[in-house]
Amino acid sequence: MLGVPFALGADRRGVDMGPSAIRYGGLSTALDTAGVEYTDAGDLALPTLQSQSATTDDGAKYLDAIAEMTDTLADRVATEIADGSVPLVLGGDHSIAMGTMRGAAQTDELGVIWFDAHGDYNTPTTSPSGNVHGMPLAAAHGYGDFAEMPWATAPNVAEENTAIVGARSLDADERAVLR
Repeated sequence: MLGVPFALGADRRGVDMGPSAIRYGGLSTALDTAGVEYTDAGDLALPTLQSQSATTDDGAKYLDAIAEMTDTLADRVATEIADGSVPLVLGGDHSIAMGTMRGAAQTDELGVIWFDAHGDYNTPTTSPSGNVHGMPLAAAHGYGDFAEMPWATAPNVAEENTAIVGARSLDADERAVLR
């Protein structure tokens, strides 16, 4: 179990409290009751909204800090998998999915079932808000602007191995590219 208390992708405080809220809500008790062996590795030390200026880099807010978080998380997830563990990543906003998918897909192809009300398939160019939490699937697939951002892509996550379930709200550019 690894907490990623990160809110820069949503540019909104609150989601960074997700890992502590999930733990407080009884995740450890539920895992213990189910007989799951686990280790709580605590939280990654990451930049906070208070420590960053809301600069927009090429249409995406906080891109440098998000790239740093993505690299750190991808390395950690890949290490856990190489050591024989199955990482349970607690977030945080959806931008953390970029590091989770990239780390998990470093050795094998990865299928992704994306449960979300949104497609999360925007890019810095197409995003109406510039919030990276609406971009992780596009990033994983190396779509659009993300083709030039190797820190964001997960090469072993193919579009044909990705399913979005529950999407009810797609931006116009997402609707044009998703099938």
